[in-house]
Amino acid sequence: MKIDKNKSNSIRKAFGKTLAQIGEINEKIVVLDADLACSTQTKLFADKFPDRFFDCGIAEQDMAATAAGLASEGKIPFIASFAMFATGRTYDQIRNSICYPYFNVKIIGTHGGITVGEDGATHQALEDISLMRNIPNMTVIVPADCRECEEVIKYASLHDGPMYIRIPRSNVVDIFDEHYHFNIHKAVVVEEGTDISVFTNGETLVEVLLAAEELKKDNISVEVINVPVIKPLDIQTVINSAKKTKFSITVENHSIIGGLGSAVCETLAGNYPSKVYRIGIHDEFGQSGKAEELLNYYGLDAETLTKRIKTMYKKEQENL
Repeated sequence: MKIDKNKSNSIRKAFGKTLAQIGEINEKIVVLDADLACSTQTKLFADKFPDRFFDCGIAEQDMAATAAGLASEGKIPFIASFAMFATGRTYDQIRNSICYPYFNVKIIGTHGGITVGEDGATHQALEDISLMRNIPNMTVIVPADCRECEEVIKYASLHDGPMYIRIPRSNVVDIFDEHYHFNIHKAVVVEEGTDISVFTNGETLVEVLLAAEELKKDNISVEVINVPVIKPLDIQTVINSAKKTKFSITVENHSIIGGLGSAVCETLAGNYPSKVYRIGIHDEFGQSGKAEELLNYYGLDAETLTKRIKTMYKKEQENL
């Protein structure tokens, strides 16, 4: 797959535009924000449907509880804030007021991962996926580009039940075209390969694809699997790819504890016990810096991934 990394678009804007579009179709959709409508791009919905938009101020717990109340009356609330606040500050309300009674609330966490950049550790959600996938009744999705995000938001408006959707602050490179169709039950094998299976999602998908292209020069064939849905995980695709290559790696803009890496490890441990290398943020907080600098520092950019994957592969080959 040919990737032009110089062509990128705002995934937050794609979210906001799609939300406004589905608002025209379904009058039950309401949107709540926590004083961040411009940053989350829910402002696009607010401008179009001011009577169905509620700015709850810097009171995320109240926002989540209000959404639960609206859902109990048949509305379809979409609530949005930075991922750190949308999941961390509101955990109790999400667990007990939304997921336990199975209310139809969609939680959008923007500014996920280290690519939040200069705002630093306090704003860089590295454990949000772990928090959300641990709650019963919750669906967890991490779209990789604008097209996938649009499809996910449309699906969310039709899906009955709690859902967490995580998108980044930074612009994302286009990967999928107009023919892409989101399937809640399926991971996507973006590139076929025979030597290594790399499971990834979100912003790191493009970095993995670029690394895979470089690794071809060393005759290393990488199977790249996009896993937008972390819960419920497409277990069969994970197992099939692991059996095929017998060498699995996970790459994520999240802690290696509790996120995609953990989900893949749990799946393989119970179905096809095998070694999995996890690439992500280790047991530490983020820090302030430009997004691209932080991707490099934490080893998530294409250049560093190429080196790391090559080293891991050679190590495995030596142990055969």
